[in-house]
Amino acid sequence: MTEMLPLNTAPLPVKLRIEDYLLLDRSGAFDGYAKTELIEGQIFYMNAQHRPHARIKMKLYDAISASLREARSPLTAFVEASISIPDHGVPGPDIVLTSEPDGEGLMPLPSVALVIEVADTTLSTDLGRKAALYATAGIPEYWVADLEARVIHQMWAPEGEAYAQRREVAFGEPIEAVTVAGLILSTVTI
Repeated sequence: MTEMLPLNTAPLPVKLRIEDYLLLDRSGAFDGYAKTELIEGQIFYMNAQHRPHARIKMKLYDAISASLREARSPLTAFVEASISIPDHGVPGPDIVLTSEPDGEGLMPLPSVALVIEVADTTLSTDLGRKAALYATAGIPEYWVADLEARVIHQMWAPEGEAYAQRREVAFGEPIEAVTVAGLILSTVTI
């Protein structure tokens, strides 16, 4: 006997998969946009980055790279490298630390040790939807550099859709990663 499915009375959204998003990207569908991300199956256009955002991002990247070298860490920092979060996520965080810097395609999720977003106009998204995405994916540590409040929201110990542990570190104070051995930054110049 054929199973009867209930009729939909309203349109339902379709979650894009990573492969769908990449196919659209390769076809040029996003050429008119500076940057897009796939978050929970939905495509989001990202705003242009203004100087304060770009300046903080590069200062953090420089400090992280120097600290990783000094600690002789096997990790490498990347700026805006897209991460594959199966099955419906391709975020492009401002900075990502990975144990697999070489290779083709998206950054593999198991290689990601730390993700950093710089928030000038995106704080609610970065502390909300993106924190949930990264925690659910099991990314061990997540930082949000909050330009307005001049703090770094540091989160670790992902449990479900949230991070169980968090603290705020004011710009100007040192910050030490909880999950990345030897990663200690001075934020005096931020």
